[in-house]
Amino acid sequence: MNASPAAALPLPQGVMRLGATFALAMASFMNILDLTVTNVSVPAISGSLGVSPNQGTWVITSYAVSEAIMLPLSGWLALRFGQLRLFLGATLLFTLVSLLCALSPSFEVLLGMRALQGAVGASMVPLAQAILLSLYPPAKRGFALGIFAMTTVAAPIAGPLAGGWLTGHLSWRWIFLINLPIGLICAALVGTLLAGCETARVKKPVDKVGLALLITGIGALQILLDKGKELDWFGSSFIVTLACISAVALITLVAWELTAEHPVIDLRLFGRRNFTVGVVSLALVSVAFFGVNIVTPLWLQTQMGYTSEWAGRTMAFGGILAVMMGPVVGANIHRLDARAVASFGLVVFAGFAMLNAGFSPDVDFWALALSRLLMGLGLSCLFLPLLTINLSGLSGEQVASASGLASFFRNLGSSFGTSIMTTLWADRTDQFYAQLVEHITPSNSAFNAYLAQLQQLGMSYRAALIYIDRDVVGAQASFLATQSVMRSSALMALALIPMLWLARGPFTAKSHCESA
Repeated sequence: MNASPAAALPLPQGVMRLGATFALAMASFMNILDLTVTNVSVPAISGSLGVSPNQGTWVITSYAVSEAIMLPLSGWLALRFGQLRLFLGATLLFTLVSLLCALSPSFEVLLGMRALQGAVGASMVPLAQAILLSLYPPAKRGFALGIFAMTTVAAPIAGPLAGGWLTGHLSWRWIFLINLPIGLICAALVGTLLAGCETARVKKPVDKVGLALLITGIGALQILLDKGKELDWFGSSFIVTLACISAVALITLVAWELTAEHPVIDLRLFGRRNFTVGVVSLALVSVAFFGVNIVTPLWLQTQMGYTSEWAGRTMAFGGILAVMMGPVVGANIHRLDARAVASFGLVVFAGFAMLNAGFSPDVDFWALALSRLLMGLGLSCLFLPLLTINLSGLSGEQVASASGLASFFRNLGSSFGTSIMTTLWADRTDQFYAQLVEHITPSNSAFNAYLAQLQQLGMSYRAALIYIDRDVVGAQASFLATQSVMRSSALMALALIPMLWLARGPFTAKSHCESA
């Protein structure tokens, strides 16, 4: 491959490089934020546009599906258009479509705009990561990855909080309008500070068969994950059909891409041990991380009386140490063994989950919130070393493809985590409820004493029974199910540690300037 223009031009230094780093990180943050910012706003959007809450969830699904399809294409698109040019185009289009989302007059228009938003913005995160790596020498590249990992962790935590506040105090349309100044500022800074620092363009034939299989397989899989719980999983013929379509398309895609002359996805990256270990670990960590981050606010809002805003405030504490420690860990990662740092992060995350599993049903806000500081510490020592392992030994030409696939598997893990953990939570709640109800019998003296106490307080016999069933037994079952999810996440985190040590050092990546 010919030398890129960036190799012949001096890269920005000092304040200019920090400015470019900030702009790339903020663009990445804005993009990831849009994955979760709509979650708490679905009821408001549904009510405003006259659809049911179940229909309203397609606002989330349409974005997730289109982004999932486009993420693996990031490397191919970067070669075809150039990394910087593609990043600027994606950021500006993402910003424009955010405005169109905010102005949508109907649910159908909003659905189309959300799908378009996910498609045009999919390459922003992997390209931000690839460009960041090219700006720093090897000794300082960990700092760049630390900034990137910080946005990866903080954005999913900040999303529900920002969405709840904006929807409650302004309007759901503001969850899209806030992207306008951020997107324009980021694009202006990156375009100005990195002017001329572009990679070479390589126009390869379009792999139409691979592209069609990718759209079919990943699209069907993402819809399956997003709608599975709502439709009772494989009890639904629609879900079974999606599973069959996805399995056939993805198996065919793998076989086709491994033999195609110009594959649309570079699956040969999985032949590299470190890439495979990093990507698989990232996906499984995302299952545990997003499982905890979805189930906890569900429990707080359905059983503990928290509003969406206060649930978001509780969750936000998880981002404090992650944001503070990310750059620190990144600046020193080249001196440490990435496997050891990630193992420490997994142990700390597991400790956080087990601590939450040991809380009592009357746990207060500060106990929950402060425990998430421990989670933030674990995450700051987890995502960054996984990214470092994932990209180690790759050339600059491969980084965009590798980052796109890593982002895809991280999002796939988050979708799996959301679906699996919410299903586990609901099923375990039903199981614990059935077990607890068995003890509510006339022969149970404790039950009779509590029932009599409620009647003395003025409740009728029927009202007292309803209260015990809903607010005592139901709440206790939900609490026990939450504890079960926490323990499952802890065990999953600990089980990942041996896999990390399959990776082999050194854990460094080349920039496109070095590999040119």
